[in-house]
Amino acid sequence: MKLLLTVLAIPAAAGLGLWAAVAATSALAVFNALVPVDSGVSLAAEGVAYGPDPRQKLDVYRPPGAGESLPVLVFSYGGAWNSGERRLYDFAGRAFAAAGFLTIVYDYRLVPSVRFPAFVEDTAAVIAWASRSAGRFGGDGGGVFLAGHSAGAYNVAMAALDARYLAAHGLDGRVIAGVAVLSGPFDFLPLDGPSTRAAFGQWPDLEETQPVSAATASAPPFLLITGDADLTVYPRNSERLAERLRAEGAEARLMILEGLGHADVLTAIARPLRWRAPVLEAVTGFFRGIQASAKRS
Repeated sequence: MKLLLTVLAIPAAAGLGLWAAVAATSALAVFNALVPVDSGVSLAAEGVAYGPDPRQKLDVYRPPGAGESLPVLVFSYGGAWNSGERRLYDFAGRAFAAAGFLTIVYDYRLVPSVRFPAFVEDTAAVIAWASRSAGRFGGDGGGVFLAGHSAGAYNVAMAALDARYLAAHGLDGRVIAGVAVLSGPFDFLPLDGPSTRAAFGQWPDLEETQPVSAATASAPPFLLITGDADLTVYPRNSERLAERLRAEGAEARLMILEGLGHADVLTAIARPLRWRAPVLEAVTGFFRGIQASAKRS
């Protein structure tokens, strides 16, 4: 219990976000292992291959007592495109599943083994898998919801906005019902950090790497959530993508959470930290609203 309290401590007096406690992979592993999770969720499938690379694996979480035609949610985690493991985000998979979504959490190929656009291609491959295979677990693959944090928010945004990635799997943007992105980098030129230079620096036309450049009127509905204390990915990224989507005629809702840093927006999904901000409620409510509108039309 003492270790759990240490991991969950929020050193606000020092001006630090929860990210200070969970940034390193080892700390995140402790967080995921010790944080209380939502009960009743089943891990319906683990380590399912969606491609030939050892990193191309996914897990499927099924809601408690669920029937058929469940809404499907694909979650992409962050890690600067060079780190991350799906097992460390069990708390997120269970949180979304407990809210009624058949939830898929996946690993994708990482820098330095690959560069852009491999991690976006992997995201599109998972969306295609979800569309075609979620029915085996009671999911309705006709309209897939996407959610992601940080680099994962970038991954799902690009897969949703640039039609080329889904087209490679014989799909178009209509398979995506809605997108919720948390603390994502969407407009980060010029490349000014080692992680972005390593992931994108080799691409000949850097404008093609930016979600703001791919926004069109045909984009699915977007919910963009960020914290005004995020010093890792500045809130202007979400603000600019929201502005561009609206300018194109697409739906984009922006939520800026006061006092939250980069990882705080993600960890607010965890059951004991939901008091910090209604992130889980906002994402699932946004998706439920899309479902309801689709049924009425």
